[in-house]
Amino acid sequence: MSSHVPGRKTAPPDPIEAAPSGEQGLSGGLKNRHLSMIAIGGVIGAGLFVGSGSGVNKVGPGILISYALTGLMIVFVMRMLGEMSAANPTSGSFSSYADRAFGRWAGFTVGWLYWFFWVVVLAVEATAGGAILHGWVTAVPQWAFTLAVMVLLTATNLISVGSYGEFEFWFAGIKVVAIAAFLVIGGLAVFGVLPDTDPVGLTNLTGHGGFLPNGWGQILSGMLLVAFSFMGSEIVTLAAGESKDPRRAVTRATNSVIWRIALFYLGSILIVVTLMPWDSSAVGDSSYVAVLDHLDIPAAGQIMNVIVLTAVLSCFNSGLYSASRMAFSLAKRGDGPQAFGAVSRSGVPRNAVLASVVFGFVAVFFNYTSPETVFDFLLNSSGAIALFIWLSICLTQLRMRRILEREAPEKLTVKMWLFPYLTYGTTAFLLFVIGYMLYDDVGRKQMLLSLLAAAVVLIMAFVHQRRTRRAPDDTAATPVAPGIPVPVGGATNNP
Repeated sequence: MSSHVPGRKTAPPDPIEAAPSGEQGLSGGLKNRHLSMIAIGGVIGAGLFVGSGSGVNKVGPGILISYALTGLMIVFVMRMLGEMSAANPTSGSFSSYADRAFGRWAGFTVGWLYWFFWVVVLAVEATAGGAILHGWVTAVPQWAFTLAVMVLLTATNLISVGSYGEFEFWFAGIKVVAIAAFLVIGGLAVFGVLPDTDPVGLTNLTGHGGFLPNGWGQILSGMLLVAFSFMGSEIVTLAAGESKDPRRAVTRATNSVIWRIALFYLGSILIVVTLMPWDSSAVGDSSYVAVLDHLDIPAAGQIMNVIVLTAVLSCFNSGLYSASRMAFSLAKRGDGPQAFGAVSRSGVPRNAVLASVVFGFVAVFFNYTSPETVFDFLLNSSGAIALFIWLSICLTQLRMRRILEREAPEKLTVKMWLFPYLTYGTTAFLLFVIGYMLYDDVGRKQMLLSLLAAAVVLIMAFVHQRRTRRAPDDTAATPVAPGIPVPVGGATNNP
C-alpha cells in the first residue's frame, strides 16, 4: 500500500531494520549487555537513595501505595512506549512518534521540553556529585569537583557511544548490587536472622499512628514526591537505536519493567518502613543510611555516599546521552540547528553533546550565583515536565496503534495490554495528577512554571512550523516503518 504524501517523498524502508544506524549516522556501538544494564539502571534514579526519606516522613508507611500507584503508571507508559519503539526504534523515540502522530509541532514541543528537563538535571546532578566529593576532600572547592564531574562524563560521551555504554554498565551494576545487598540484609533483619536482631513484625507499619497516619489524601502528595524518581525509564528506547538488535532490546526492557520497579522500589522501601519508624528524623535525612545505622553496619554513611555518588554520575551520564540524542533527532527532522545533526567519525553527535553540556554549565553557574532566583526558576519550570512527557506518550500511542494496525500490523510485536482501555485510564490518571499538583500547595509552583515552560515551547513550535517547511528528504532522517503513512499536521494522508 502506498503511503505517499504530497510535498514529501515516500518514506524509505526502515533504516534501522535495513542497516543499523546507517541512515541516521549514529554508531551502533551499544552491546546487549549495555542495553540490559541501561534498562535496569534507568529505573534506579538518585532520587530513590536521596529523596525517598522525605516521602516516608510525609506519608508514613502508606508511601508504599504511592510508589505502587506511580510504578503501575510507569509500567503502563513504558508498555505503550515499548509498543511504538519495537515497531520502529529511533533515537528520537517518543518525540519522533508524536511528530508522526500529530505533526511536527508536537514532536518539536515534546523533544525540546525533554531536552530542557535533562540539561537542568545535569546541573543538579553535577552539583550533588561535587558536594559529595568535597565532603571527602574539603581542601578542594566544591565548584572544582563539579567541573571535574562535568568534564569527565562529557568526555566519555564524546569519545563513542560504546564508552557511554561501558560507563553506564558499571554505574548501573553498582546500583543494582547495592540495592540487592540492602534487600538481603534488610530482609534478614526483618525476620530476626541477623545476629543480635529480633523479628520486628508489623510494629512500625501499624504503630506510630497507623499505616496512613496523615490520611488517604497524603498518598497523592506522596506520588508527587516519588514520581520524578522514575524519570529515566524511557532512556533505553532512545539507546535502542544505537544497538545491533534494537527491537529485541526494547521488547526485553519493557517486559521486565514490572519486576524491576517492584523489586527495587517497593522492595527497598518496604524494608525501610518495616525496620524504622516512619516519623524518625534519621529516615527523613537518609532512609537507607538510617536502616544501615540501625543495623550497626560499619561506616554506613560513607558506604551510602559512594552509592549515591554512583547514582548521581549515572544520572548525569544518561541525562547527557538522552539530551544529546534528542537534540540530534530534532536537528535531523529540521526542528533544531543543523549542526546538532552532524556526527563524528565514531558516530557521536558531538555538537549536540557539547550544546547540551554547555547549557548544563550555565545552569551550574546560576546554581552558585543565583540559587534562589534563576536556578530556582529553572528547577521548578522543569519539575513537572516528566508528567507532560508521559501524557504525550499515552496520546501518541492511541493514534500510532491504529495506524500500525491498519498499515503495518506485523510490526506490533509488543502490544499495550487491554488497548484502548488501559491507555485511556492511564491518560485520565495523569491528567488527575496534573490537576492535583495545581491544587496542592507544594506542587502548585512547579506545575505553573512547568506549564509556562511548555506554553513557551509550544508557541515556538507553531512559529517554527509556520516559518519553515521540512524539505522532502528530511523524512529519511527519522526512520518510518514501511507502510506507515507520514502524518502531516496531525492527519494521516491515505491514498
